[in-house]
Amino acid sequence: MSAWTIESIPDQSGREAIVTGANTGIGFETARALALKGARVTLACRSLEKGQVAINHILKQSASAVVTLAQLDLADLRNIVAFAKRYTVQHKQLDLLILNAGVMVPPESKTVQRFELQFGVNHLGHFALTGALLHLLQATADSRVVVVSSAAAQRGAMHFNDLQFEKQGYKPWPAYVQSKLANQLFARELQRRLRAAGSSVLVTVAHPGWTATDLQRNSPVARFFNRLFAMQPPQGALPTLRAATDPDAAGGDYYGPDGFLQMRGYPVRIEMVKQARNDGHAARLWEISEELTGLRYDLPRD
Repeated sequence: MSAWTIESIPDQSGREAIVTGANTGIGFETARALALKGARVTLACRSLEKGQVAINHILKQSASAVVTLAQLDLADLRNIVAFAKRYTVQHKQLDLLILNAGVMVPPESKTVQRFELQFGVNHLGHFALTGALLHLLQATADSRVVVVSSAAAQRGAMHFNDLQFEKQGYKPWPAYVQSKLANQLFARELQRRLRAAGSSVLVTVAHPGWTATDLQRNSPVARFFNRLFAMQPPQGALPTLRAATDPDAAGGDYYGPDGFLQMRGYPVRIEMVKQARNDGHAARLWEISEELTGLRYDLPRD
């Protein structure tokens, strides 16, 4: 079988997509590729200035690309709700919601609502955004949610008695891998609930392998080893793009690179980490996420 590349993406004309964190790295390459394939893409970025630079780069490559910029701060639940309300007023469909934005091993920080930053942005922010846009996804035929996780989730554990790392003290890497494991647990539970509700919305998951991006700015070790192992963002975005556009994808499919230790290569279906296949943890995380965000999904309760 030939490698899955940018050329493998089907025509995306007529489709509406949101890519969070699309101003740089994998998010930018994902937005760029979708736009060049004909999708109308909203770059949902915290910084409008950086987002505009990304827009300009895409339009320089293709003046006919339909790309718009919208401000979204995943570290503020109020901002997330406001973004979703604006988007719903301006759009009648949402074919692709790509949950790409994230933070990695920052100094100890809190979101506006005082959640540990990595758990708050990487998981809770995207949990709230998806719930706020669910009605639009359900109203769109063949819509899809793509959750971007990380191979680092393999080392993750859910600290249900201390999700915010307040009792044990802040530990950047354990907090990061917990948030990436939470991505996979969320995706599995969301797909389960959608299927139980008879919804046609698909949820897929991807991880980019080892890709050199601005996400690693707080990790000198990661930046040092980039020169030896890292892919560049155009190839690192391929698992996300396959999860978003492969017509043969099924709900719950997970894509990552096919090379050694899933660090490099071309996207193939892989298995989620063992910790993510714990149904009890997935359900517990969902309930906690609803409580913390104050957002209840419009889906039948178990």
